[in-house]
Amino acid sequence: STRVRSSAASDVYKRQTRAYSLERLVQGGEFDAAARRHARRYLDLFAGAEAEAETRPTDEWLADFGSRIDNLRAALDWGFSPGGDASIGVALTAAAVPLWMHLSLMEECRDRVERALAAIAAGAGRDARCDMQLNAALGTSLMFTAGAVAEIGAVGTKALEIAENLGDAEYQLRSLWGLWAFRITGGQHCIALTLAQRFHALAAKRSEPNDRLIGEQMIGTSQHYRGDQPSARRHIERVLAQYVAPARKSQIVRFRVDQRATAHVYLARILWLQGLPDQAMRTAESSIADARATNHAMSLGLALAVAACPIALSMGNLVAAEHYVAMLLDHSTTHALARWRAFGIGHQGVLVIQRGNLISGLRLLRAAFAEPGAAGSAPRHFTFLMAEALGRAGQIAEGLAAIEEAIVRSERSEERWATAELLRIKGELFLLRGAPGAAAAAERQFRQALDWGRRQGALSWELRAATSLARLWRDQDRNDEARELLAPVYDRFTEGFATADLTAAKALLDDLPQPEKGRTR
Repeated sequence: STRVRSSAASDVYKRQTRAYSLERLVQGGEFDAAARRHARRYLDLFAGAEAEAETRPTDEWLADFGSRIDNLRAALDWGFSPGGDASIGVALTAAAVPLWMHLSLMEECRDRVERALAAIAAGAGRDARCDMQLNAALGTSLMFTAGAVAEIGAVGTKALEIAENLGDAEYQLRSLWGLWAFRITGGQHCIALTLAQRFHALAAKRSEPNDRLIGEQMIGTSQHYRGDQPSARRHIERVLAQYVAPARKSQIVRFRVDQRATAHVYLARILWLQGLPDQAMRTAESSIADARATNHAMSLGLALAVAACPIALSMGNLVAAEHYVAMLLDHSTTHALARWRAFGIGHQGVLVIQRGNLISGLRLLRAAFAEPGAAGSAPRHFTFLMAEALGRAGQIAEGLAAIEEAIVRSERSEERWATAELLRIKGELFLLRGAPGAAAAAERQFRQALDWGRRQGALSWELRAATSLARLWRDQDRNDEARELLAPVYDRFTEGFATADLTAAKALLDDLPQPEKGRTR
């Protein structure tokens, strides 16, 4: 505590000294010259920051450049002030992007970059390379602060076009990755897959082997969302088998998230879909460990929002889900990561619903959709969960409208990883509505869901569809058919028997009357 008090006193003293020195400079008419020298000094310093990030240990790099962030801010404030030099401000902004990305200061990055681009538009610091770097940075910062807004496509495309005109293969890769992430987040998976394949083809021509593996990961992630889980798993497992984290350079500067953590995120999702829930949860936990090892806020947000929270909730492990949801909400709020905060509120809504409070849970889900960072992927990840909850709350027409919209959207975008579940929930909503012919309509939806689950190798969706159809048949006294459908699906599982889905399936099987001895069909 003595050291803390001493440090705080030292900081106060330094601020007082700086304020006094500044006052003397202003009084002596020397402020502008001193401010210009200060800004040029930091431009020279940060001009080499990105290159140094590729050669120095990350912790050492961060300790060096991170300690200078207040001086960086002061230099930028002067550069864009009425008496400053906007061309210095533009160049310094571009040079500072790697630091903001490492520190996950996405709001600050976005604000500073937008100011620099406005200065370029007004005629200051016209330089194609700076323009390219700033447009690429704006796309990334918008993604994490606003979601998949249309502006990302425009600035990403501009960055890519400049990179191609300059023959800059490095920024072609970065721009392709940014555009791919935008299309993935926005649910445009055909376009995303094409961008991933372009990235992979370009990376294969370069000497850095990890770049090719990042391309593999992009292709695997696209295939996951398109519903081809076997192909997705092959790509992602190849990445994890061959990827070697650079000892003295960071991919975060280039591709904004830790690549090993990202691979574990999507492998966890694939494993859950394929009916391996225990392995999925362990893999999600590995993604958290990877992200924490890099001390990178955006990577940890990804691991929590896209893997740990949804998998714990899908398994019905409410204790783990509560822990991870609380982590995500705290983390996304602390680091002003609006996209992950929208996910956190959505997951909190699902958790509240699973604990039995439908009304409060639905309120949270609607709040998640209204969050500033919700554009794009957040609503798509929660629409089918909201539709199911609406039905249980008696708002069946609204639930059916939501599920129909989600099905149409998934067909249009080829985002088919959850098609089986969308169809199953539609069938359950038909049953809840109870109109004439509801049972037959529901059975058609359940059969289609079963077919999608089987064709995609999504055993977890197949089990849910088989459970819904078997329950319907039990209620129609078709007990033998129900058992013959559900038992083989249940028997294909080798783990996860304490999860909510397997527990429900086992309870239904136990409830079905045993066939009479000697009975023939």
